[in-house]
Amino acid sequence: MPGDGHEDFLNERAQRLLKTLVESYIRDGQPVGSRALSRESGLNLSSATVRNVVADLEHLGFVTSPHTSAGRIPTSKGYRFFVNTLLKVQPLAAADELSALQRHLGRHADNPKELVASASQALSAVTRLAGVVTVPRQAQASLSQIEFVGLSDNRVLAILVVNGREVQNRILQLDRYFSPDELRRAANYLNDKFAGDALDAVRSHLLSQLQEAREQMNQLMMDAIGIAQRVFPTDPVAPEADMVVAGETNLMGFAELSNVDKLRRLFEAFNEKRDILHLLDLSLHSDGVQIFIGQESGYTILDDCSVVVAPYTLDNEVVGVLGVIGPTRMAYERVIPIVDITARLLGSALNSRT
Repeated sequence: MPGDGHEDFLNERAQRLLKTLVESYIRDGQPVGSRALSRESGLNLSSATVRNVVADLEHLGFVTSPHTSAGRIPTSKGYRFFVNTLLKVQPLAAADELSALQRHLGRHADNPKELVASASQALSAVTRLAGVVTVPRQAQASLSQIEFVGLSDNRVLAILVVNGREVQNRILQLDRYFSPDELRRAANYLNDKFAGDALDAVRSHLLSQLQEAREQMNQLMMDAIGIAQRVFPTDPVAPEADMVVAGETNLMGFAELSNVDKLRRLFEAFNEKRDILHLLDLSLHSDGVQIFIGQESGYTILDDCSVVVAPYTLDNEVVGVLGVIGPTRMAYERVIPIVDITARLLGSALNSRT
């Protein structure tokens, strides 16, 4: 994300001190004083000079002083400048971290739902933050064929073939008994009318046809569309689990997130999923890792958090997003490559199934 122009004011000395301050605060979680900054930066500067530079950084909004502390901590703007300009991200080097990710994802390589859960757990275990993974979207699911089989008590088994290979079974409770011949004719009508159409398009076609005057429909059309309504609801409910979260309790270990009310609202956001899913959806078409720091997410509950996410692919199509949520004081240098490699590993594991 681009800055707002103040970066031009930061000379090399100011950047070095800001980098030292951010790294120190990420490591220790304590406000950083001028004396410690002077010592850790490696610059040959007096404490008075360091204080002047830090005062300038505070004036420009890169650092702030919490309460009455003599030390400073980074602001969201300071973290953003650090991530965009000062951070040198290296490929994941720790062999144990890479093997841990591979081990988690290797357990359920044949089951996409369990793969997603494993990816979330792997991210949480390796980063010690909250791992989030959206369930893979069905890339342009289209109807290949539909058949109906009569059951007892006015129930019907609908057998859908999607994308030529995936079979879905749904049991429908209908208002009256349909004979085998009626069910066959209804299926033939729907296959002739909708085969090859995207499932979303089938829903919209059904809705438009239902709005037509019923006297314009013959009995076969009315029966077929009446049954199809149950198969393709025109107002479908959201899937039960669009996102898998693991390690939310890790966030309780960070002082800046340990306020009980703040944690309660954060856990409610994880539970309701809607806002976090919307934020993750923004990254579906991003190129590589994307980072939302503090208020950049647009959601007040995440003002003290950073979200590091990356899209993952199936058959060269982006089908989901994964990442971590933690305090703004997270080890970006370590977290970014972990998120990046996990997205690649999950995509590879999903592709190996096809």
